[in-house]
Amino acid sequence: MAASKPVEAAVVAAAVPSSGSGVGGGSATTGPGTGGLPRWQLALAVGAPLLLGAGAMYLWSRQRRRRETGGRGDAGGLKRNSERKTPEGRASPAPGSGHPEGPGAHLEMNSLDRAQAAKNKGNKYFKAGKYEQAIQCYTEAISLCPTEKNVDLSTFYQNRAAAFEQLQKWKEVAQDCTKAVELNPKYVKALFRRAKAHEKLDNKKECLEDVTAVCILEGFQNQQSMLLADKVLKLLGKEKAKEKYKNREPLMPSPQFIKSYFSSFTDDIISQPMLKGEKSDEDKDKEGEALEVKENSGYLKAKQYMEEENYDKIISECSKEIDAQGKYMAEALLLRATFYLLIGNANAAKPDLDKVISLKEANVKLRANALIKRGSMYMQQQQPLLSTQDFNMAADIDPQNADVYHHRGQLKILLDQVEEAVADFDECIRLRPESALAQAQKCFALYRQAYTGNNSSQIQAAMKGFEEVIKKFPKCAEGYALYAQALTDQQQFGKADEMYDKCIDLEPDNATTYVHKGGNMEKAIDMFNKAINLAKSEMEMAHLYSLCDAAHAQTEVAKKYGLKPPTL
Repeated sequence: MAASKPVEAAVVAAAVPSSGSGVGGGSATTGPGTGGLPRWQLALAVGAPLLLGAGAMYLWSRQRRRRETGGRGDAGGLKRNSERKTPEGRASPAPGSGHPEGPGAHLEMNSLDRAQAAKNKGNKYFKAGKYEQAIQCYTEAISLCPTEKNVDLSTFYQNRAAAFEQLQKWKEVAQDCTKAVELNPKYVKALFRRAKAHEKLDNKKECLEDVTAVCILEGFQNQQSMLLADKVLKLLGKEKAKEKYKNREPLMPSPQFIKSYFSSFTDDIISQPMLKGEKSDEDKDKEGEALEVKENSGYLKAKQYMEEENYDKIISECSKEIDAQGKYMAEALLLRATFYLLIGNANAAKPDLDKVISLKEANVKLRANALIKRGSMYMQQQQPLLSTQDFNMAADIDPQNADVYHHRGQLKILLDQVEEAVADFDECIRLRPESALAQAQKCFALYRQAYTGNNSSQIQAAMKGFEEVIKKFPKCAEGYALYAQALTDQQQFGKADEMYDKCIDLEPDNATTYVHKGGNMEKAIDMFNKAINLAKSEMEMAHLYSLCDAAHAQTEVAKKYGLKPPTL
């Protein structure tokens, strides 16, 4: 796909690289209703996915709930403030937990009644803030409770864990919650309390597994558990990425990716084919001159390597041109910076981009392109003011450059400036009527504006616009992806799946589409792992790790608790 994909509310996408917004190409849009999550965390590097970690679980749950409720939505939305601080009374009934009948029942009832009385006394101490005394009472209840009374016994352990939690004795909290969960495997309150204890003990993996189970068992209805899942996923992702990125070898993207990336620019001089006179075999009258230029110009050799898809030699040839301060030094600086960005070396790219921008004598399209790419790099680095400045400067110096409006429109989407985004996409389309990406993204911006404003007639107009885009540009995967996103919001799941299938046909190695469509979780995990190795920044890598961890945790929890295996 020639762009990174839009997203559902707090959802996930992960991709084997596509020409994402991080180096100036592709889309950086998000779906309508992002659940109040920071949009600047959605704009990542080349081929980056958009989204936050917990979304991996949320997407599956949201679409599952919609299907189960016939598209009625969340029935009240997330429970926002359901704190789990107080101890419990009677445990929730479970199969086989009723009081026994027959011989010995009277004695057993006496033991259970005494255990319940001790627990009730503990609850009074708990409410009074006397946690040590509460712990003693809960311990007594545990010792008195018949061992076969699993649910009651699990409640006593969970209550004692709640008291330990108030004393910040996290190890004891985790131990008692483990006992409670062993007795009652789907005990949400104990699972969540243990997840919080694991967080305090810095047991991130264990915390993630527990909070994932809670999210699934609660039907993703509680904001507290969702926020903890998101938090631990980010921490895990950053931790893993820090080590891997430090030791990574720069990796050149695939030829398909590179061509897709460059195709997202229409006014980029360095991506244009070599001129006729630059090729030694094109014009016999100038053959000697052309050969001499090719032998002495590292930039022209780099361009030839581009046409041959011999991308690994481009940076070194551009460096020769720059070191010699040759005729094509500005072009070589921009081309080298672009390939630094493509291999994920933004630190090396920035000085080259800075120099091109400062070269007043350089071709204005070179300077505008450098500004677009630096602006997109700032966007990736979550510096919206610097990004905005660069895009605006590019528009000032080259107002007829369609690429400026295309990429600035994406920035406006991220900044929730939808009307301005539409205006930029309109200008791009005016300058380049055949820009499939800009037309698809304009439709999405209009749809999002209508969706947010709950304007049904405008929603229908935007949906019709998507139909026209995919009919006019049947090879534009972005059009299908954005349309599918809108169809999903409108609960048209069958048609959305058809659009996602079109995306997969066009880009079978892109995990993003599988995520949105509801592809196999294990297949998505494999794609996430591939994408991690291709990440172009530590931030992108951290994000991909969080998505992979979320998908893996969901799969493991589904197996552990006998739930239906989730699909993204």
